[in-house]
Amino acid sequence: METQRLIVDNNVDSEKSYSQAVDLLNAGELVAFPTETVYGLGAIATNNTAVKKIYAAKGRPSDNPLIVHIGTFDELENYVEDISDKARICMDAFWPGPLTMIFKVKPNVLAESVTAGLDTVGIRMPNHSVALKLLQKLGKPVAAPSANRSGKPSPTEGIHVEQDLTGKIPLILDGGATGVGVESTVIDLTLETPVILRPGAITKEMFEKVIGPVKQPTHIEQKQGAPRAPGMKYKHYAPNAPVLLIEKDKNQVASAIQQLQQQGHKVALLAPQDFEELTPDWFFTLGETQEDMAANLFHALRACDLTTADVVLATVTTTQGVGAAIMNRLEKSAGGKWYKQK
Repeated sequence: METQRLIVDNNVDSEKSYSQAVDLLNAGELVAFPTETVYGLGAIATNNTAVKKIYAAKGRPSDNPLIVHIGTFDELENYVEDISDKARICMDAFWPGPLTMIFKVKPNVLAESVTAGLDTVGIRMPNHSVALKLLQKLGKPVAAPSANRSGKPSPTEGIHVEQDLTGKIPLILDGGATGVGVESTVIDLTLETPVILRPGAITKEMFEKVIGPVKQPTHIEQKQGAPRAPGMKYKHYAPNAPVLLIEKDKNQVASAIQQLQQQGHKVALLAPQDFEELTPDWFFTLGETQEDMAANLFHALRACDLTTADVVLATVTTTQGVGAAIMNRLEKSAGGKWYKQK
């Protein structure tokens, strides 16, 4: 299969590209497109045959449910049984935006492969001009996980999708680099006390300002049982070389680099900009703020694959605010492994 990557932005007449994408989706094919978080790999969410192509293209486990993307508020009632007061408050506060909400799904409407056998579904309205225009032109729900090979870092640029999925999908709408950089927050609003299933840019603190108490278990606590949202169960975000987490302490990082290099390892370091003065074989900055780290993380992990590094050291952050999302992704990328001084 030939894969086209078409540039779509405000400076280019992109109507033909959108029409091509809509035609492909209506024909049961896959289209990758940008959102404000990462690039998604989309199929019409009511077409089970098309949705199964997502799992095949990504190599994704079939018990890992998909998020449904919609382009208007009115569509939500077509797919879910009940919209609680808390859900409506969150919609008003955070949609369109990087928020996926878990609802009870209406039976026999969405493709069975979307929900992976669950009685719930995650739905969001992305805050990206390309995604919204595509969804509104299509007028149908689109199931779309991140547009990467399963387990690899999520794509934040169209070229990342091309690197992972060339020959597996027909079209990539390239809207440039995404902004947020980590996938949407997923919150289960079917429970009396809502639970964050996947942290993201919409934080626990932000929820609690508008709907009161919210639980946020660690990803280790969430791994028990069937995943109710994407990314809860399986190792994710891993470059080719193993990732080891390390405290954001220059002396500790310098010692780790020296020890690893003495053992014959080639080391890539992911850290704040001022760690560049250390002596890793490759250095990729994560930035200074948590927002910078979120935006740069997946790009930096992917950059490691363009080196011959055989160990990646990644400095950690706090779990406050967006830090919870960053640590969630870092811990999964490393499989929970930390550098141990020898």
